[in-house]
Amino acid sequence: MASRLLLVRHGETEWHAENRYAGISDVALTAKGLRQAEDLAGWAEQRGVDAVACSPVSRARLTALPAARALGVEPEIVEALREVDFGWGEGRTIAEMSADDPEAVRRFREDAELGAFPGSEPPSAAAARASDALRGLAREHPGGTVLVVAHNTLLRMALCAMLSIPVGRYRLVFPRLDNAAVTEIEVTDAGTALRSLNVPTWAPVHGGTRNLAS
Repeated sequence: MASRLLLVRHGETEWHAENRYAGISDVALTAKGLRQAEDLAGWAEQRGVDAVACSPVSRARLTALPAARALGVEPEIVEALREVDFGWGEGRTIAEMSADDPEAVRRFREDAELGAFPGSEPPSAAAARASDALRGLAREHPGGTVLVVAHNTLLRMALCAMLSIPVGRYRLVFPRLDNAAVTEIEVTDAGTALRSLNVPTWAPVHGGTRNLAS
């Protein structure tokens, strides 16, 4: 039986203006990020959602909480949905890293798996834990719809793993997931289908969305 997972990147944080790699760092949502969480809650009510799950990191939990309250459910905290540890890149911008070691940045941009930042979690390992967690949520809610709030890099890696795309190419295939936008996948025993990508939660639920199933 098919389950629908609505994958959402958390709301805007204080590091977004400089595009810093947050990773495992606990960075607060901005006022805009909190508004995005409220918009997501309204969207989820219209869409119809059976359950809410999220990363344990505060920026994801605070983004998921308004939707859970609106739907009258308790959010499930899933440890495996925490963001990737970027190691050497944690808390830094690409410009700062390039100034320090341009060759390391070049390798990362060319292939994020083979050129992973020193000390970071390997993309293949992050993709495996995230995709296992997402498949687990699908099994817990057969035929249901689950809102899943997590992180930009982790979700892109998981999408690659679940759609049989080399994980090292996640930055090229999925350049970014927008804050509080929804990417919908359908999960069955046979595999995973991408139903829509980066749908803004301020758009109508029916019509006007970038639906890949049409």
